[in-house]
Formats: sequence, structure tokens, C-alpha cells
Amino acid sequence: MGRPLRVIVISAAAIGTVLVAGSLARFSYAPMPEAGDLLNPERSPIETAFDVLGRRIARDEAERLKATPEGRAALSPESGAVAIDDALVRRGREAFYRETFGNEVFLSDVMGMLDGGLTPFEVARAILMLGGAGTTNLKVRMARDVTVGDRVWKTGELVPTGLDVPRGSPFILGIRTFYDRGHLRMGITCALCHTAVDPQSGKVVEGAPNTDLNAGLLMALASNATAYFMHGSADPSAHPGDPARSVTTEDGAKTALPDPARFEAAAKVEVASWPAGSFDSSADRETNPTSIPSSFSAYGEPYSWSGRAGIGPFKGLSALNNNVHAANSDTTQQTKAAKTLFGLDPQVYLGTALQGAAVAALRYDPASGKRPTDVLEAADPTPGAPGLNSYAVLPSFPATNYMTDNGLLASVPGEPANYANNAMSAFQNLLRAPEPSLDAERVKSGRAVFERAGCAGCHSGPALTNRRVIPVGEIGTQPSRAHSTVRMEARLAPPTIFATDTPFPLPPDPKLVPIPLGGEALKQVQLAWAHAGTGGGYKVPNLVGLAWSAPYLHDSGVAVGADADAQLGVPGTLDAGIPPDPANSLRALVDRNLRAKVVSANKASAKARTARVTGEGHAYWADAEAGVSGEEQADLVAYLLSVNRLTEPVPVP
Repeated sequence: MGRPLRVIVISAAAIGTVLVAGSLARFSYAPMPEAGDLLNPERSPIETAFDVLGRRIARDEAERLKATPEGRAALSPESGAVAIDDALVRRGREAFYRETFGNEVFLSDVMGMLDGGLTPFEVARAILMLGGAGTTNLKVRMARDVTVGDRVWKTGELVPTGLDVPRGSPFILGIRTFYDRGHLRMGITCALCHTAVDPQSGKVVEGAPNTDLNAGLLMALASNATAYFMHGSADPSAHPGDPARSVTTEDGAKTALPDPARFEAAAKVEVASWPAGSFDSSADRETNPTSIPSSFSAYGEPYSWSGRAGIGPFKGLSALNNNVHAANSDTTQQTKAAKTLFGLDPQVYLGTALQGAAVAALRYDPASGKRPTDVLEAADPTPGAPGLNSYAVLPSFPATNYMTDNGLLASVPGEPANYANNAMSAFQNLLRAPEPSLDAERVKSGRAVFERAGCAGCHSGPALTNRRVIPVGEIGTQPSRAHSTVRMEARLAPPTIFATDTPFPLPPDPKLVPIPLGGEALKQVQLAWAHAGTGGGYKVPNLVGLAWSAPYLHDSGVAVGADADAQLGVPGTLDAGIPPDPANSLRALVDRNLRAKVVSANKASAKARTARVTGEGHAYWADAEAGVSGEEQADLVAYLLSVNRLTEPVPVP
């Protein structure tokens, strides 16, 4: 039996088994590729024995510390120490591919990801049609008409999802499917955004961003995109609803919810504006998606485009991992903070998100006489904790504490609180991008141009970043995202985490570990969060794996296709289904004339304007006007594309 036929048979058998199991019991599955399925199986060796609140402790230092009581205390869980070994990394990889922290309930039962234009049957059909070939962009047939703005996605039309299926596999990377006695759900894992299939080999690149993942369009085609309205610019007050559909606010007043159909239409337009390969992780009531970053993360701190994830275990990487699941994959957890963050009464906020919920048990009906919080509480799979996901709750909830947006740590029952986030950090910090195939002399020449052009002034160190946050006025890139966390300053708590051996579910009196923060470090954190009167900023990104992360800048705006004359900006590449060419896009990053054309193309697009995509800023040039010839510029680009690992021998993770 040939490989394509084998995959079809396996897929059909798997689907049949799942359908039977789904009607009788519980079942879940998420794929995790074997080493032979990877394009980049080589990793950095483990050379660090402990992470203590972001401080790397090498093995020889750890042995010296263990010789004294004070040293042993410094390496204890009560000090926030995480012991690093092969078992931690194995758990990190498993969690990276398979851990949802329970987000399948929000995504399926509230957002209706499986109840809109795309259905499980059509997704399974699309995978079967691949015949084992694999894809970087699964095309799925629409099951019903869905209107998004002035675009009608018709029944039978193929949707470019950007979902990745490795060659020879019948499963989508980063999707975990759950069957609960006939009820189907899908959850997402880190691998959905941070792994990619290489189009040439069909193998998996661990840590590479999924640059064509159409997350915004997938959410727009769901039945209840309104559940994500706080991540966009759709204004509930602009779509007044029937006064008969009112909720009782926290202070006893009556307030009408927005009109369900009109507000859903507005919410769809906002999320659908996101460029492929982008995601809007900031709940600030503004549409400002950012490019999905790579997970080639070692020495790339602080993390996130603004640098807001900069403290705590693994120098903020655990905070970044946590934010995805504790803040972005379940918007119901923000109910208690809705007044501070969004200027909305908590009941109005939650009622708006739940009035179109896909599942009746979570759908809020004003005629029921219940409060939205009553509906959530009755259907909550995690009673006693806020929201629907699995959280260890700090006493400061819902306050921000610079380690978390809200005092929640995504955690898995049966292992220590926050353990999976720390394990994923250890795993990610060992990843290397695939080996490039470039001319060595050209790369060497490009490094010299890199130095001469002044790039190393900011892009220095093992990961080619000085690990600083630059004020937005200085870097000049689109400013909206830089101040997305400004409202969180109104409710701020000292940064703390639980002792790293704290069991979950939590005991009655868990041990808390303060995270020291002061001096210049505090100033950088405040700049990253747009607090203390700063206007916010953006971090100096690391340059490892640039060959896999086009387009460039936080807004994905520096995008150029293989045809540098015609395929310009997001409209000429991602929106047209054309992958940005890494070399041409990097050239646009450093060449002012090509950049001007890119910026012009972005500004001409209404969709790009909705998403606040410009491609402006970072005006540091290596072009003819800067005294760099065309050949030297090409050498510089070759050097940038060559960096697939840390450039200095330093301990990891």
C-alpha cells in the first residue's frame, strides 16, 4: 500500500473510531511529531542546572551552592527555583504540542469555532483530500454562507486557513480534538502558532512562527466572534440593542446589551482584518494585531513585541507562555476587571460575550432572569476559579502584577502550579532554526556590513539583541500596541508567583514568592507596559531564525514577495495568498526606497488600516544613501538569513 493511500486509510479509520468513541466515552488527541519528522531536530545542549526567577545557575555553580545551607535555600522551590533536566524539557515539548489548559471550552462552546462557516466534517474532508501530501495552508470548504464585512464567504468556497498538516500525517499541528460522549470540541496549543511545515520537505520546523495562519479569519467565520470583541475596535455602544434585552448591572441599574446581529457583524470585521501570521493578544478595545514571534527564544528577553514579559522564571518567557493561556484563550476571566480595563460593567461585559455562545448552557438570555455571571458559574468546568480555563489564582487577582495580566497562572491538575509554562520555556530555549544553505563568503561579508552600518549597536549579544525596550517615539513604529496595557496600571500588585513545588489544585495556604524588581529593571518594565507616564515602547527583537519569520516589524508591515516590483506590503503578499520572501522583505527593512513603496501599499488598503498595519518605523538604513552598495546590501541580507542559533557559547536554557 502506497504512503498516500495509507494516510487516507489511517485518517478514515481514525475519524470512524473517534465518531464511535465520541458517542460512548471521552477521548482527546493532539499530534506531536517524531524526531524523524523534524527539519530541525538539533538542539542546544542543557548547560543550566536551575533557573531562579530568571537567573541562570550553571551546573558548577549549583554544586557549590548545594554545599551550604544558604545555597540550598537559594535553589529551593520557596525561592522560585526551577530544576532543569531532561524530564522538564520532555514535559515542555509535550505541553507545547498538547496542552490546552482547558481552552477548548471557550473556543468551542462560547466562540463557536466549530459552529460557523467551517465544520469538523469539512476539516476532516480537507485533510483526507491531501492524500498524505501535507500542507502549510489547509484549504477547507465552507459549510454555509458567512458574511464578513462586504465579503460573503459562500458555501463550497475554499478558505485558506493557514493550518499546517505535516507530510504523511492525518492531523493538524497545534489542534487538540476532544470528544466528550458525543460532544465535539477543539482546543489550541502553542504549536498552532509556533511550529510550521516546511513547504519543500513537508517536515516540521519546531519554533518557527506559522506565518500564514489565518487566525483572524478563522475567528471571523466562527458563530460568536463577539466573544473576542475586547481585542478589537468594535464599540458596543455603537450598536444599541433592544431595551427588553437588558442586564442588571453590579450597581442595580438596567443596561441593554448591544444588538447581537449588528455587533457580531462589527466584531467579525475587526478580527478578519488581521494579516495572516498575526494575532491580537492585547485586550485593549483596539484592533492592533502583532506578528506571531518565533520560539527561538534563548537570550531573547524581554519577550512579546513590547517587552512586557520581562520578569520571573526564564527571564519572562514563562510569563509570555502563561499570557497566551491565562489571558488570551478565555475572555471570560476578565469579567471582574472589565470596569478597569474596558469601562464596562462586569455583567454587561460578560452578557455581551455570552449572548451568542454556541452552546445553550453558556448562552446568556436576558429573558431568563439570571445574571451573566450565574450562567457562567453554572456551566464552568473549573468551579471556584475565574473563567473557564484551568488557573492557579494568586491572591491579587484580578490585579496585574507584571508577571501576569490578571493574577492567573495557567496550570495542569496533578502537577505544580505554573509547571507546564516553565517546562515549555526550558524546551523553547533549546530550539535552533534549521541549518541554512548560504555562501559562506557572502555571509562573512554581510557580517562586516552589519557592523559598519551600526546594526550591532542594538543587535548585539548571543541572540543579536541588547535586550532593551526602546521608547515608541524613538523607534517610530505604529504606536497603538505600545500603549495597549496602560489601563492595567490602575490595578497593580507587587509581582509574585507561587513556590515552584506548589501543588495544583492549590492547598489552602500556598507559599508565595516575591519577584524582585527595582532600579533600571523596573524602569524598563514600566516602559514596556506604558506605565509611570511613559508612552510605551517596543523591544529590540532577537535575530535568530529570521529566514523563517518574514514579514518583519511588530505589525507584519514589512512584507515583500518574490516579485519586489509587484508584491508589496501586506495587501500584495499575505492578503493575496502570496508568502513574503524573507530576502526581499529584509531588503525592504533596510532600504528606504523599497520601504516607502511597502508603506504606501499598506496605507492604500482599508483592511490594513483597520488592523493598524503600516510597516513604518525602525528607520535605520543600509542602502545607497547610507553608503551601502547593492551587492553589500545583498550580503547583509545573506548574513541575517544565516543566523539559526546563538552566536556565542553561552549556557542554556
